[in-house]
Amino acid sequence: MSQNPPLLRPDLAPSPIFDSAQGEGGRRHGQPTIGMVSLGCPKALVDSERILTRLRAEGYAISPDYKGAGAVIVNTCGFLDSAKAESLQAIGEALSENGKVIVTGCLGAEPEYITGAHPSVLAVTGPQQYEQVLDAVHSAVPPSPDPFVDLLPASGVKLTPRHYSYLKISEGCNHACKFCIIPDMRGKLVSRPAHAVIREAEKLVEAGVRELLVISQDTSAYGLDHKYATERGHRAHITDLARDLGGLGAWVRLHYVYPYPHVRDLIPLMADGLVLPYLDIPFQHAHPDVLKRMARPAAAAKTLDEIAAWRAACPDITLRSTFIVGYPGETEAEFQTLLDWLDEAQLDRVGCFQYENVKGARANDLPDHVPDAVKQERWDRFMEKAQAISEAKLAAKVGRRIEVIVDSVDGEGATCRTMADAPEIDGNLFIDEGFEALSPGDIVSVTVDEAGEYDLWGRLN
Repeated sequence: MSQNPPLLRPDLAPSPIFDSAQGEGGRRHGQPTIGMVSLGCPKALVDSERILTRLRAEGYAISPDYKGAGAVIVNTCGFLDSAKAESLQAIGEALSENGKVIVTGCLGAEPEYITGAHPSVLAVTGPQQYEQVLDAVHSAVPPSPDPFVDLLPASGVKLTPRHYSYLKISEGCNHACKFCIIPDMRGKLVSRPAHAVIREAEKLVEAGVRELLVISQDTSAYGLDHKYATERGHRAHITDLARDLGGLGAWVRLHYVYPYPHVRDLIPLMADGLVLPYLDIPFQHAHPDVLKRMARPAAAAKTLDEIAAWRAACPDITLRSTFIVGYPGETEAEFQTLLDWLDEAQLDRVGCFQYENVKGARANDLPDHVPDAVKQERWDRFMEKAQAISEAKLAAKVGRRIEVIVDSVDGEGATCRTMADAPEIDGNLFIDEGFEALSPGDIVSVTVDEAGEYDLWGRLN
């Protein structure tokens, strides 16, 4: 049974998803077909699901392979140069295998970059431009709906397993971090009405979803653009939204939570079991001068106080974060401050990536860029320390009884996740005895028997 790679990089996208969703009974005669390659973060995955849901509603089938599709949509990532290269490679593969390719997503904000490499693409649209994507599909593969046959599930088309789903609550970001171009690609913060989010969550839970993963560019800022208004009985504020979601009976996991002071109001909800005791907070660095050069709040010591307060209020809380090493101007002393801070913070789940220039980012113009060899050496040291912390944290769980959600079952065993593990980016718990009756989506109690660097093994209680 596979384990997470020891140097898992959560900043990297999961493997490209070529959707294989099919309507009940398969494709009808003459039904137009579309393929989808979805790259990038979970927010992009939600965009892909929305596009496919609209297409399914119009009578399109979703092809599981290139050659069976009338055209292929490639939803791209454009956050890092390495992600741009991966997107161009995926576009090239789709062109080679199919020939008719429509490009959307974050890299679509740079159409000349795409057409310069692949001039034969049919259309290029930016992120969230659903109508333009549909127009391009209609031109390439005209719709032929049959309302008596083409049935769409109430929850829409999902690219995740049936038992968990990403729930996007807003678009855009109001921050101006120098290394990031997301506000340029996706705009300022635009929050969805709270009642619309709750209604979508209710439909997902009714359809069998057992875990809701709340995502946005800045989850803590949710509702700020609406001045936290109340509409149809639901207030657009992350604390109120989390409380409302917690009442639906599913696991609720919060991602991309910026460390605003009001985050402390979420901790009692976690202690009470309404929301999973899990916070995904991108700290990025710990040295105040580096944070200042990043244009991020420079209060690392205060952050340690906040972490201590969170743990005092909810001892079982899991804290995950990502960091950048080798940021322009980072000295050895500044990097050592980061390592020392990590020793104190003892974060449960940590990812790290080496700084890369991104076209259009203000950090590109900063002086004293760090050589690649130094970035690699610092990344190695950072990950060695993070791995040791993870190993010790997991070893302390041996002998404990915990709840897990089953993600998959095969002939060797069941692959599960604890409340401390988000799909794709964190660890797993494996059950290799007595698992035969388990199914994906089951939530069961296990006793932890063994721990590794990132994963656990256990037995059913």
